[in-house]
Amino acid sequence: MNKTITFLAKDLVKKMRLDKFLTENLKNLSRSQIKKIIVSKNIKINKKQIIASSEKIKENDLIEVNIPEKKTDYIKPKKINLDIIYEDEDIIVINKNSGLIVHPGAGNKDETLVNGLLYLYKNNLSNLNGEFRPGIVHRIDKDTSGIIVVAKNNHTHTLLSEQFSKHTISRKYVALVWGVIRPLNGKISTLISRSKKNRQLMSVSDRLGKKAVTNYKTIKTFSSKEIPKISLVECILETGRTHQIRVHLEYKGNPLIGDKKYGKKKTKFKKINKKFNEMLSSFSRQALHAKSLGFIHPTKKKFVNFDSKLPNDFRKMLDFLDNFAN
Repeated sequence: MNKTITFLAKDLVKKMRLDKFLTENLKNLSRSQIKKIIVSKNIKINKKQIIASSEKIKENDLIEVNIPEKKTDYIKPKKINLDIIYEDEDIIVINKNSGLIVHPGAGNKDETLVNGLLYLYKNNLSNLNGEFRPGIVHRIDKDTSGIIVVAKNNHTHTLLSEQFSKHTISRKYVALVWGVIRPLNGKISTLISRSKKNRQLMSVSDRLGKKAVTNYKTIKTFSSKEIPKISLVECILETGRTHQIRVHLEYKGNPLIGDKKYGKKKTKFKKINKKFNEMLSSFSRQALHAKSLGFIHPTKKKFVNFDSKLPNDFRKMLDFLDNFAN
């Protein structure tokens, strides 16, 4: 059953925002949980339903908070092969395999990074992101491989989150893209928002969305009569928007190899090396790898940087392409 808590506002020197009042009086709930309660029409002030966090509370107001019954969904710990490249009392650094979803969601509650973390660390993870995302400070796409950092406690989580918010985290990715990006080195700075055509996708926008900045550098280009033009590109993020690199490279006209959402619709070529064509057919994800991650360690207070090896599928394709390097 739902639980109703009643407050009578007392000793207010001046009017106070509803969300701030509730944060101070409901210590066991996070700000995001309080916001959800407000927008889901579970607050009354003087018997009047309120849905605005900015509503002002004044002396002697009667505030009724209806706290919905907590869902009983349970995340099952599961033994999952995690490539842990560093660990201490505060952080875990993992080289995530492609195909592994970071946290449970619709359609997948048992085969995620979080399930694996719970198996290894039980409750010894931060809980600032809620019960379904213990330890999770940031994410990378399911089919992107590479480095992700996990927080073991709330203090660490807070300090890491601040660095991500301020864009002081150093993040380098490597990608294989179709064609040769022009200019070879540069910066892509745009707004990114939800696509109007497909809400599951992101797109570059002229007026709406969040600022997204990707610095890129062409490391190698490959081409011959046997293969189409392909480039190995390093991307350094200044911001971390959803699908940012994938959207920006598609915007430049050089989508990622293997990207089913933002990539080429047509992958058949008139003339192509048979072995490479087979490699393309079996490459089941976008050719994007989070190569390194650097940040100020929350307790050691010094800059640390972690680097990861390319996964086998990416390395195999790159080794083959090296035969056609320009």
